[in-house]
Amino acid sequence: MTELRRVAIIGSQRIPFCRSYTGYADETNLSMLGTTIGGLADKYNLKGEAIGEVMAGAVIGHSRDFNLAREASLDAGLSARTPGTNVQIACGTSLQAALILGAKIATGEIDSGIAAGSDTVSDAPIVVGDKFQHRLSRLNRARSVGEKFKALKGFSFGELAPVAPSTQEPRTGLSMGQHCELMARQWGITREDQDRLALKSHQNAARAYDEGFHDDLLVSCAGIWRDNNIRADTSLEKMATMRPAFDKTSGHGTLTAANSTPLTDGAASVLLASEDWAKAHGLPVLAYLSMGKVSANNFAAGEGLLMAPTIAVSEMLARSNLTFADIDLFELHEAFAAQVLCTLKAWRDPKYNREVLERETPMGEIDPERINVKGSSLAYGHPFAATGARILGMATKMLETEDKQRALISVCTAGGMGVAALVERVG
Repeated sequence: MTELRRVAIIGSQRIPFCRSYTGYADETNLSMLGTTIGGLADKYNLKGEAIGEVMAGAVIGHSRDFNLAREASLDAGLSARTPGTNVQIACGTSLQAALILGAKIATGEIDSGIAAGSDTVSDAPIVVGDKFQHRLSRLNRARSVGEKFKALKGFSFGELAPVAPSTQEPRTGLSMGQHCELMARQWGITREDQDRLALKSHQNAARAYDEGFHDDLLVSCAGIWRDNNIRADTSLEKMATMRPAFDKTSGHGTLTAANSTPLTDGAASVLLASEDWAKAHGLPVLAYLSMGKVSANNFAAGEGLLMAPTIAVSEMLARSNLTFADIDLFELHEAFAAQVLCTLKAWRDPKYNREVLERETPMGEIDPERINVKGSSLAYGHPFAATGARILGMATKMLETEDKQRALISVCTAGGMGVAALVERVG
């Protein structure tokens, strides 16, 4: 059997994230993804280079983007011999892409790979209802004037009403925010605690910019050089004025626009490779992608739509014989402040650990000062497919700049799934 190789993380590049309908109103998934991979190619001198595989995706995509990863790699200036593969697992898309590419590198199938993701709500596809779609299909197949008139018979202008993209879960009819409200209620998460976590995320992100942490992680797109969602001047008092965003009628809603991620446009990418490939290209290895896990739960039966990362992290750490005490940095995707707080509380809860995680003792407490130390999605925004690559790139750099050994990444996704990964420092 071939010995598994270590998966080196060379570095990352992303475009600044923008609130939807602002800076990237005229951009597409392809243009943003091509820009971020192009920035990666410039940063690591990969123009014209054949990469083992580019794996990328978008959650909100047009039919024209059926070959998104391939077209973006060509637009970025990579060799035409670089294959591109689309992948999609909601908010975990680009982290899942990194895990898949990592497995290919480890087994020797490829020597290098780029994991990436892009999403734009500003350029969401406009879809009409099923009735008009079927009518157009019949009209397209019509061969005579009579058949065309027959296809148009009974038409009403109401059929032209567009169907907006929906975040509702097909099995429950509830949005992600509504599901998270149920989780917050189940776990007793207060509005005040959510606002405090959100404020800390903005403060940490603003501090990271002031320290120059992002200077070499960003490539400009559409003339934009900085994430535009970070609110360095926000306060708990300002947050307290926000009305509930998802539960507007019961009087008990706790999730607001201040403690939930906004609709966001953006793209991010990470370069992975074998150690030999990195050495041959004169590129330093920053860290290693050493392990990952994807899990799911029965959210439709009440297990919590965004609680699957608790399972993924538990199983990954059990496999590696590690505990929270062995982890220096925790990068927990902040889809909602409540989601992070529910996750942390579940890991401490004896009953949850016993019945769901199948552990005899709780996983335990995590020092808050080790969680999202440079801010996370509440501050930077959350372009669904791009978030995993953003977090992986930031975690890798943090291990170096903070002189730490291990970082744990956890991303919740739609459909009751979670993606986790372990990043370890060189040496």
